[in-house]
Amino acid sequence: MHPRDLHISDYTYELPDERIAKYPLAERDASKLLVYNDGAITEDTYSNIAARIPAGTFMVFNQTKVVNARLLFTKPSGGVIEVFCLAPADIYADIQTAMLQKGKVQWECLVGGAGKWKHGTVLQLSHHAPDLILSAKIVSRTATSFVLELEWDDKSLTFAEVLHYVGKVPLPPYLHRSADVSDEERYQTLFAKEEGSVAAPTAGLHFTNEVLQKLTQRDIDTAFVTLHVGAGTFKPVKSATMAEHEMHAEWIEVDVDFILKLKAHLNDGVVAVGTTSLRTLESLYWIGSKLVRGETIDLHGIAVSQWDPYEQPTTCTAADALQAVLTYLDTNWLAKLITRTQILIAPGYTFRVVKGLVTNFHQPKSTLLLLVSAFIGDDWRRVYEYAMEHNFRFLSYGDGSLLWNTGLNI
Repeated sequence: MHPRDLHISDYTYELPDERIAKYPLAERDASKLLVYNDGAITEDTYSNIAARIPAGTFMVFNQTKVVNARLLFTKPSGGVIEVFCLAPADIYADIQTAMLQKGKVQWECLVGGAGKWKHGTVLQLSHHAPDLILSAKIVSRTATSFVLELEWDDKSLTFAEVLHYVGKVPLPPYLHRSADVSDEERYQTLFAKEEGSVAAPTAGLHFTNEVLQKLTQRDIDTAFVTLHVGAGTFKPVKSATMAEHEMHAEWIEVDVDFILKLKAHLNDGVVAVGTTSLRTLESLYWIGSKLVRGETIDLHGIAVSQWDPYEQPTTCTAADALQAVLTYLDTNWLAKLITRTQILIAPGYTFRVVKGLVTNFHQPKSTLLLLVSAFIGDDWRRVYEYAMEHNFRFLSYGDGSLLWNTGLNI
């Protein structure tokens, strides 16, 4: 079956609100870990995850950093307009470069209370220590979002710095609470580096320096990629079938050294920490597959569309695909691959790179649940039923799982 024909109603389960973790545990690595391997389900904790992974495995983490994308502007009348910064208005501008702009940006945003914001009215948000005034005005709007011009008076500051000072942590909407001081630290991985996400790569939230040290002691190699998580990760599938659902596109960034290391580790077993890392790794294969066939890739556009894996003819191995990417970068004098991926991983997908997946428990009727189903088949129901029956905590601040795919074709 082509994923276009999948009915999202087949990928749901009952998730009571009390099972959603509203806050993280006191210790990151104290979270419970469900381990699924060839039909068997066992339990552990993240503090012991290294013992659950074979020596020599290659683990890949997402080093994206969450920005304070939530802005609360006050109208002259006293009312509050909430702005959620999504992405640069220029769809061809990579998000990290856009974050370094100074003085003024145009940004695609969601606006809460937009009906009370008259076109032409300039709103302001003030901050002290440092003294800073951020202004916002509407440039244009679509059916779902706005393009805002955001301008600040201290021209020495980058947009990333402005958000750090005046913005709030963009907690997922299903937590139904405002961010507090603890979220500044806990809704961020310890290895977060590249600013640009509006949602955390939550599988990485469980990892501490002690856990990372245990991985090293077990001869498990680790490396980092960047996929900037967009608000689209929370976008529900509202259509009856996937044919009418447009997958969101997100920026990925990988450097030559990483691709060389990945290629060398293909036969050792690759574990993606998080669905974002997995999407990045599998996207590399499809970009390379296009290059092997002699196709031109548009790094400024969407290099991998949502249906590419199901409609592109391909016979190349993962090693051939990665070598094609390396050759492309070398030929074009590029040290990094920076582009967008819209890849949709759903039942019917054949995994080319990733053998293991560390991931939290996801929302019903979500594309992330489709990804889990593609990875372990219909056993996703058993996994989620087990988690529900054994008091696992769900979603971003919840517990997680280590899942193994036995059908990898490299």
